[in-house]
Amino acid sequence: MLLTTSLLLFLHLIAVTFWVGGMAVMHFAVRPAAVATLEPPQRLAFMAAALSRFFIGVSIAVAATLVSGLWLLMAGGGFARVHWSVHGMFTVGLVMMALFLHIRFAPYARLQRAVAAREWPVAAAQLGSIRKLVAVNLTLGVVVVALAVVGRAF
Repeated sequence: MLLTTSLLLFLHLIAVTFWVGGMAVMHFAVRPAAVATLEPPQRLAFMAAALSRFFIGVSIAVAATLVSGLWLLMAGGGFARVHWSVHGMFTVGLVMMALFLHIRFAPYARLQRAVAAREWPVAAAQLGSIRKLVAVNLTLGVVVVALAVVGRAF
């Protein structure tokens, strides 16, 4: 049982690390570099392509996070037996997942259509929306990590 729990915790942590760390890289490194070096049509096409690849990984990470988290939660005795910080992580994690699904199926889908149609102002507006929503999700991800690390002290 200890090995299974350790492997599930590893899967959970690596998935969260990919997701939250990936958002930080996209937000603070990839997008600013694209803005600094590419003209809007190339930048928008590049970011749509980069997000396409990133969102495949995030989809896998979200599923792995949810499954491993629920499994660990049940192994810990369910919601009634776990620390309040686990409730907090679960709740904030669900909000993050919902926000990711919104980003993926609303502004990102509109970004893809606008880039394909070469509607650069529309594409720029959608990328701006994605940037703001990712900033919110990144902040929530930091909150989850804080709950995981510091939450048990309270």
